[in-house]
Amino acid sequence: MSEADDSASAVAEPIVTTKSEPRSKTVTKTETRQLPPYNVIVLNDEEHTFEYVIELLMKLFPHPLTTAQELTWRIHTTGRAIVYTTHKEKAELKRDQVLAYGPDPRMSISKGPLNCYIEPATND
Repeated sequence: MSEADDSASAVAEPIVTTKSEPRSKTVTKTETRQLPPYNVIVLNDEEHTFEYVIELLMKLFPHPLTTAQELTWRIHTTGRAIVYTTHKEKAELKRDQVLAYGPDPRMSISKGPLNCYIEPATND
């Protein structure tokens, strides 16, 4: 008797292949929202000199000399001027810096800082 050939009776196993799809790239869209703008407004008074106001505008709001002079004249002639527009937190900081700037040493009647406040800017 002869032995049976194991290789002939072996059943072939199927070969399974998987095709992987390329991963889709996830696109993340980021939208940045602008913070609402606020105006910093300085009011006119008779207790501060033009030099004081110009100096203040140049030191606290990096305005060049010509802009500071124009804003000072606007404050003087109209009673107020928007000197800076930014987001609320920075507007509050700038207002506080104006209020902390103190009295005008050039005038003996100057007892305190310029009046300054912030308000929401209009979207005109």
